[in-house]
Parts: sequence; C-alpha cells; structure tokens
Amino acid sequence: MRCYMKKNIICFLFSGLLFPFLLQAQSGKVYDELTLPSKILKGDRKFAVYLPPDYETSGRSYPVLYLLHGGGDDQTGWVQFGEVQNITDKAIRDGIATPMVIIMPDANTGRRGYFNDVKGEWRYEDFFFTELMPFVEKKYRIKGDKRYRAVAGLSMGGGGSFIYALHHPELFSSACPLSAATGPLSLDEAKRTLTRDNATLPDSTINRYYNRQSVLALINNMPDTLKKAVRWYIDVGDDDFLYEGNALAHIAMRKKEIPHEFRNRDGGHTWTYWRASLPAVLEFISQGFHQF
Repeated sequence: MRCYMKKNIICFLFSGLLFPFLLQAQSGKVYDELTLPSKILKGDRKFAVYLPPDYETSGRSYPVLYLLHGGGDDQTGWVQFGEVQNITDKAIRDGIATPMVIIMPDANTGRRGYFNDVKGEWRYEDFFFTELMPFVEKKYRIKGDKRYRAVAGLSMGGGGSFIYALHHPELFSSACPLSAATGPLSLDEAKRTLTRDNATLPDSTINRYYNRQSVLALINNMPDTLKKAVRWYIDVGDDDFLYEGNALAHIAMRKKEIPHEFRNRDGGHTWTYWRASLPAVLEFISQGFHQF
C-alpha cells in the first residue's frame, strides 16, 4: 500500500510539473511588432503573425488567413482584444480548424483604411497585394495557391475582406466579413461622402470609385462566371449599426444566386461578438482548405 501511494504521489507531481510544458507545446506563437518596407506607402509597415503550434517542428507549408482589424485598432487588435492565439489554438486542438498561418496587417498608420483613396495618393490596396502578400508568403512557409488562402476581418476590416475578395476572386478560396463596413450603399451616398473633402471631384471619378469600392455595386455587377469563385461567410449582429449594409449585401447575393452563408446573431459592434465569431470563421475557412 505504501509503495502504491508513493508511486501515485510521484506520478501526480511529475504530471503537475509536466502539464504546463505540454500546454505550452500545444500553443501557437504570435509576433505583433514585425515590419516590412513599402515603396508604395513610403515607409515601413507593421504586421502581426500567428504561427500554429507545430510550425517550428513540422517543416511543412501551411494555409494562410489574412485577418484584418477594424478602425481605431492596428495589427495588435486581433491579438490583444480578439484573443486570436487562444481561440485559434483551441480550434486546432478541437479539430474544427486546420493549422494555419494568420497574417494581421496594420492599416492605421499614416491613414486609416485598406483601400486606395479616390485620388490615388494613398494606395494601401496596392501595397497589400503587391508588397505585403508576396513578402509574408515568401518569409513564412505558406502555400501560395488560391485554395489555401482566405481573408476575414471586422468592421473596417470586414469591408476590406469584402472588397479584396470581390476584386481578386482568383486569390481567395474563402472570405468572411464580420460586421462589415460595406462602403456607400448608393451612388448618391458616395457623392455626398467623397465631395465632403474633395468638392471638385468630377462625376466620372466618383462613379468609377463607387463601382470599384461599393460592396453592393460589385455584387450587382458580378459576372455569372464568378458567382462560385469564393466561399462567403457573412456575420453581423442584430444590434450592429452596420447591419443594413450587411443585410443588403446578403439580399443582393440572394438575388444574384451567389452561394453564401449569412449569420445574424444577438449582439452589437463589439469584441464580445467578434471573439464569438472567430471559431466559426476558422472552421469555415478550414473546410474550404480541404474541400477541393
């Protein structure tokens, strides 16, 4: 009896000492003060990265999710407030998400936003596709095919998710806008917004910008051949002030017969809502990584 108890005590102590290390071994890593040089934006740009738990030991390449923050945050938003490391680690452990690299760029330095401005003086979207994406996909072991690339984001980043996938359906297998800023809902709204700071903009420039930067315009003008090019997951709270634009995007997709998932849950424009959304996003894009 004494030997049996001694053996159990030793096992208990050993497991107690080992357990924290086992947990650590199952955790991914986040680096949130990384930089790359940008000729387009004339300076260094910050980004954060999540690397999955087995990244340093496997030697294999991984799918990638570009995860975009909202207005007022930067590349640390999803890290600090979105708890991306804990949520993604758990999703991978639970088997609902495949191990992936997550890139979180900063779109709140110099100017705020993920798009080129109407005058072409600030070209963030060009930076994203011609500088950021090639840089990180070369730096990290990332699979460079459309099949293994997804984009998601919240609020301003939800708008970025919409626009990037609508502009480049050849690059993304899945897009997941959360509580998205969908851009102007009509041409008249675009005119009011753009002429507020640029009173002399010609109508032709405004029309061009609206057709390029309005989610509704891009959906309504989508060619039939591209209706199934991207897997869509749209999520917005029933108390969100951006609900209208997301609901109209859902309706427009229904009318155009564009396959998509639309989720409308209880909640507002809050991190509580987005943290609850992230596991479903990770599961959805992982299904896309595997379905072909």
